Amino acid sequence: MATLQSVNPFTNQVVAEYALYSDSQIDAILGRSSQIFPVWSKVPVSERATLLRKLAQQLITQKVELSRLITVEMGKVLREAEAEIEKCAWVCNYYADNAEEFLAIKSVQTQYSKSYVAFNPLGTILAIMPWNFPFWQVFRAAAPIISAGNTMVLKHASNVTSCALAIDKIFQETGFPEGVLSTVLIRGSETAKIIADRRIAGVTITGSTPAGQSVAMTAGQNLKKTVLELGGSDPYLILEDADLSLAVDKCTTGRLINAGQSCIGAKRFIVMEKVYEPFLELFTQKMKSATTGDPTAPNTTYGPLANHTFHKELHQQVLQSIHKGAKLVLGGEIIESTKPLYPPTILTEVKPGMPAYDEELFGPVAAVIIAKTEEEAITLANNTMFGLGAAVFSKDIARATFIAEQKLQAGCCFVNDFVKSDPRLPFGGIKMSGYGRELSLWGMHEFVNIKTVVVA
Repeated sequence: MATLQSVNPFTNQVVAEYALYSDSQIDAILGRSSQIFPVWSKVPVSERATLLRKLAQQLITQKVELSRLITVEMGKVLREAEAEIEKCAWVCNYYADNAEEFLAIKSVQTQYSKSYVAFNPLGTILAIMPWNFPFWQVFRAAAPIISAGNTMVLKHASNVTSCALAIDKIFQETGFPEGVLSTVLIRGSETAKIIADRRIAGVTITGSTPAGQSVAMTAGQNLKKTVLELGGSDPYLILEDADLSLAVDKCTTGRLINAGQSCIGAKRFIVMEKVYEPFLELFTQKMKSATTGDPTAPNTTYGPLANHTFHKELHQQVLQSIHKGAKLVLGGEIIESTKPLYPPTILTEVKPGMPAYDEELFGPVAAVIIAKTEEEAITLANNTMFGLGAAVFSKDIARATFIAEQKLQAGCCFVNDFVKSDPRLPFGGIKMSGYGRELSLWGMHEFVNIKTVVVA
């Protein structure tokens, strides 16, 4: 019998095995989801909000248990896992508080007696979610999709199946009707047939760029609405007037969150020549002080990479970059062959044509790049196929804000802080980082029919 296996990346012990769903099981789930949709879509928004608030409370009640499940399945340190559960509760409460306003009819003054815009749910949305934030990514999609009156089918990453089933269980315990959120246990290669199924109205995916391209192709062939949140190689600009202590703290945090396994993690640090040496010295000290190891230990900065394959791929990117001329300043060595632990690593003299410049480094590896002028720094920042997040560090807030707003090619630009998602703000990228937005008003409106109604 074919199974999905969940393995603790730090201990290498099998957490659980789950049987893959049969075609008949998948068909039953899709059928149940599509059948409950017309019922759920007619539930008053205020009642959906009540269930969302109960869901938020349930998450907080079970925070310790759920955060440990995250840590066991994908290696995130416990304090970050707990923060992830708290953020899930936040997004549930946010949409509970705002869904009614976001979905309210918007009148438009025209020559007609009445003209307005209504927001109707689309149907069942397939959510293809990744392992690196196994609860947050799901709730970031589910809260707006479900509170808008849609139903959702979750295809989660195979290595966090226990998390997927725990999420399914929480929805049931909270009182959501059966089929409002459903989980399918399938391999990634089987998602195309679900996307093509007539009962699926749209698809949202958070994942790699190749995965997003595959989903977009299948969805396009079937004219299904999609939102793609894909890879990133976020540039952080350190201008000559930056507060270096602040910049180093934020850059280190942004690089090491979740062991560097984040699409919006800080990855390329573009530093003005005047402050390059002092920044590099402080940054190296800060990165060197970070510790990796047991994710359940309170003093561990970050845990293991999610598996040995990712560990090997990251190390090869580092070695290939060095072979092509990058200079290794810190780290870059295998810590222990039996565990996918990777040290804090810094590369300098990184140039186009190197993996550290051209590709996404999904781990605790930083590329520090020198720029002689502001224009060169901006050019280097934008010289990437990605466009998810970016940051600027400067004491001149007006200058930094102008660069963030007008010059950087990214969907999320921060000044004097590392990039993060927030339920109140739209989140997403451009270029090969995808399209569409999650969160806030804009995220909710991605999966509704924005309907024009005119009465003559």
